[in-house]
Amino acid sequence: MHARRGRRHAARRRREPAMSMTSRKRATALVYDPKGGDTAPRVVAKGYGLLAEMIVARARDAGLYVHTAPEMVSLLMQVDLDDRIPAQLYQAVADLLAWLYALDRTEPEPGDVAPRFPLPPLRR
Repeated sequence: MHARRGRRHAARRRREPAMSMTSRKRATALVYDPKGGDTAPRVVAKGYGLLAEMIVARARDAGLYVHTAPEMVSLLMQVDLDDRIPAQLYQAVADLLAWLYALDRTEPEPGDVAPRFPLPPLRR
């Protein structure tokens, strides 16, 4: 009887959805002030789950644009807090910043979708 119950329990576990790190909400925040002496954007916040939601909410409350690019977030999550982004990400982040600066100067149309930027693999 115990063996049958064990098989039923194992079968039930296989049917239950598994929570993985990739399904958790993630967020990063960058700051870049070339006039203030920044040579490259820095990661100033990053987190998973509730912390990620707080990062996004704080950005929106401050009137900042929130770009949803899971691939870029994955790469930026690998950068230590207060570190500058690695050279491999310069082009992708520069493209994103250029798009954001252009968006800042014009009124976005309803339904405007952020472009996808090609991302290189990050090697440390």
